[in-house]
Amino acid sequence: MKQLLLAAMVFAALWGCSPSTKAVMQKVSYETSRDEGHEGNAKILKGVINRSILEQDTAFKWFADNMKYGNVDAAAVAAFAKQKDKFSIVVFGGTWCHDTQNLLPTFYKLADKSGYPDNKITLIGVDRKKQTIRNLQTMFNITNVPTFIVLDNNGKEVGRVVEYGKTGAIDKELGEIVNSIQ
Repeated sequence: MKQLLLAAMVFAALWGCSPSTKAVMQKVSYETSRDEGHEGNAKILKGVINRSILEQDTAFKWFADNMKYGNVDAAAVAAFAKQKDKFSIVVFGGTWCHDTQNLLPTFYKLADKSGYPDNKITLIGVDRKKQTIRNLQTMFNITNVPTFIVLDNNGKEVGRVVEYGKTGAIDKELGEIVNSIQ
């Protein structure tokens, strides 16, 4: 029942009345701040962001650095390539968060190798309280970051991987979720 309610909320949020959350989520719109948390004077982006912001801002050198390391699961690449017209992904992450800094590049390597289009990825930055614009964190029940949410073309959540997932291999877990889409 809880999953059905969540699916209904996601569907309403993504395809609801104007101005829809879908439009909000597709348009880059964010706030920038800094704090002196345990990671130092981190630059925090809160709102809808995109990959190019991370690639172009020297404050996020971690993105380019971490794109150089590791490989992605071949079966996950095949699943993304085969199913790419059947799903979209919403990613919640913190630019200040070490887990996001490690896992977001892995996700984008998976997207790149499979030919998964950027326009089907919505990247949402959260602050240290894991809050973002328009209460999207509440709508998607975000408790930890990064969170990778796979939605079918009807806006229904098919599955999610939170932080390092169950196995520590987020690419493999995302591939399994994507493979389950009918």
